[in-house]
Amino acid sequence: MKQILITLLLLLAPVQVFAAQPLTPDQEQRAQKMIADFLFNDPNSPRIGAKNPKLTLVVFTDYNCPYCKKFDPYLEKIVEKHPDVAVVFKFLPFRSESSLTAARDALTLWRQDPGQFMKLNHTLMAKKGYHDDASIQEAQKRAGVSVTAPDDESLMTIKRSLIVAEKMGIQGTPATLIGEGLLPGWVPFEQFDEMVSDALKNR
Repeated sequence: MKQILITLLLLLAPVQVFAAQPLTPDQEQRAQKMIADFLFNDPNSPRIGAKNPKLTLVVFTDYNCPYCKKFDPYLEKIVEKHPDVAVVFKFLPFRSESSLTAARDALTLWRQDPGQFMKLNHTLMAKKGYHDDASIQEAQKRAGVSVTAPDDESLMTIKRSLIVAEKMGIQGTPATLIGEGLLPGWVPFEQFDEMVSDALKNR
């Protein structure tokens, strides 16, 4: 746990020397704040829904995950049904090298042109089976977008997501942070909606 927090501090904060020393209470508090900021307020992570949300969902996903492909359409549906909810996307490229390639392209597009992100997200999620370089290019073409080369920030954002996911005990996708609870895997929309509604009531 301490090593994860030290690594997180090194990734999220300006470079400082922590070596292998135990975290002080102040450092641990700062690390927890950085985790929360990264989860909910990171400008490099795609988001949809309310600008000033009452509840922010954080979805850990993978463009090669079959259950993520089933779960992804719920996200726009849930923010349409609940106007005070936002959804943040975090990518965990667990499945293959093409998971990483697709995620980096999507994150780069978000940074370059946020309004085009969901178009690419839809086409990447629409493919049955695993992506390869050709299918990722085809998805961009179908979405009407172009990502010439993924930027360095896209890789750093994914590294941060992997560290935070490890700290949270997330070992697979999809995984969705809903209020104080974590939903592992896919559930029917009605169950997902009920969990979101309950979390909103507790806000």
